[in-house]
Amino acid sequence: MLEQTIQDATSPWHAGELAMQRSVGVAERMDGPGRNFVRKAMPEQHRAFFPMLPFVVLGAVDAKGDVWATVRAERPGFMASPEPEILEVRLPRDAADPADAGMEDGDAIAMLGIQLETRRRNRLNGVIHRTDAGAFQVRVGQSFGNCPQYIQLRSSAFVRDPDMSTTMPSIHSGQLDDRARRVIEGADTFFVASYVDRDNGERQVDVSHRGGNAGFVRVGADGVLTVPDFPGNRFFNTLGNFLVNPKAGLVFIDFESGDMLQMTGKIEVLLDSPEIATFQRAERLWRFTPEEIVLRPDALPLRWSLHSNL
Repeated sequence: MLEQTIQDATSPWHAGELAMQRSVGVAERMDGPGRNFVRKAMPEQHRAFFPMLPFVVLGAVDAKGDVWATVRAERPGFMASPEPEILEVRLPRDAADPADAGMEDGDAIAMLGIQLETRRRNRLNGVIHRTDAGAFQVRVGQSFGNCPQYIQLRSSAFVRDPDMSTTMPSIHSGQLDDRARRVIEGADTFFVASYVDRDNGERQVDVSHRGGNAGFVRVGADGVLTVPDFPGNRFFNTLGNFLVNPKAGLVFIDFESGDMLQMTGKIEVLLDSPEIATFQRAERLWRFTPEEIVLRPDALPLRWSLHSNL
């Protein structure tokens, strides 16, 4: 399923993404959009977009090879693009964030800029050049936009200075407790990070948004999450990564309390299963088995208000 052709070698899509595209018969159709829309530099609208944001979603890989997703908040202007190939990020190190261990000089990183009040979102991945403990630059490897599907409209406000960390300790666990289950089962939004090591030796990390009606993620008695994959842009960045490297990092936000639930673990992709029909609109499913769980109460200085449902 993951065999490559000579033509694939020039494609922006890697073997896993191409395999997913072929599974639904869109590989040829997606070749042109891939070459046209997946860029090695940010277009002007993306360069103007990131500095407006009060938070960013990040995907990073620690020294053990575990991938983590996280959300970091700062006053708008903490990101800036002095040139199309560079995004400067002013964020202090955060030892409480398990994703921070994957943000050293030379590490690969993924970024998702998302504006919930307008449903705009843009993604990039690249390599970190760390200037000091309070800032780093990302040299862009890939930059592309996403459609607004499945994004719940929310507005946000700071409840404290973002430079002031919470005093509440993190809770580490190897399995979901009742509190973590409630966060997941009530969620209409989460973010997922994944990665592949490409044939040229470069690591490519991705982080993306997932949304649906509250409760769209099911939690089994064994603590395994089952996630529906709804119709989308057919890029298959996340599921393509899963086929090559079945690891993921998930982060759920409690938008009212600022709590974050971060998990890293293993993936199974279900392309053909009777269970798919039990999820409305789902085209396929994937299962996530958490291996390390970090619940961080009051981690974010932002609180969000819901404006409408999907």
